[in-house]
Amino acid sequence: MFPIEYFAGLILIGICAGFASGLLGVGGGFLIVPLQYFLLKYIGVQPDLAMLISLGTSLAIIIPTSLSGAYRHTRTMDNIVKPGIRLGIFGIIGGSIGGFVASGLPSRILEIIFGCLLLFIVIKNIIDINKERNEAKIPFNLLSTAIIGLIVGFSSGLLGVGGGVFLIAILTSLLGFSLIEAIGTSSVFICLTAIGGFLSYVVSGWSVSTFPYSIGYVSIINFALIACFSVPLASIGARYAHKIPQKKLKIIFSVLVLYIALKMLGILP
Repeated sequence: MFPIEYFAGLILIGICAGFASGLLGVGGGFLIVPLQYFLLKYIGVQPDLAMLISLGTSLAIIIPTSLSGAYRHTRTMDNIVKPGIRLGIFGIIGGSIGGFVASGLPSRILEIIFGCLLLFIVIKNIIDINKERNEAKIPFNLLSTAIIGLIVGFSSGLLGVGGGVFLIAILTSLLGFSLIEAIGTSSVFICLTAIGGFLSYVVSGWSVSTFPYSIGYVSIINFALIACFSVPLASIGARYAHKIPQKKLKIIFSVLVLYIALKMLGILP
């Protein structure tokens, strides 16, 4: 039913997204969503359905992938678990709402939103490229935790990403976290927030999706193949994150995000 290159593409997505997830604390959704989307369109899936499958399946993959990376980070940083869980509790709520909203939007709108948000992150990283740590501009209390968790969680469910790309930018620019602390905290956060979005895509697509071997908008084949490779690679990526200087991490992160942003906006073919 599926061409051999489709399975090869899924394996490559798992390898790249898994390593990026552990290395950058982003869940890998910023790679999993667009690459799945392009691959599904390649085999003839309609764009709107391809986007929803990419979003829902991405969130399912992010759960075990980010858990693998989070475990590795917590072995060297024991101060990331508590803030990650506090943010993640509100992230689950936001993720559930975002997932239901996404099911009613055209795929092109989601592509543009995704691309613009990623461009913002690239610009912010370039501005702060030489900063090891910014001063905290707001206190890390219950109110800020709730607001940040809900907003990032909503974007997670809406865009099928763990929300790490947004959370890291917030933690480093507003709350005074170092990049490596933000990466570790983000990896804990996205384990939780992806659950809310994942469940919403299962429910909203339960009687709608016509893609073979899927539960709602979650493809079992895509999940199994990508997760099989992304989970072990996330642990390897997390190990390297503690060995690479922060400036180099920011450069790697920015280049990857810029490419995907331009691709989603249609600027690159």
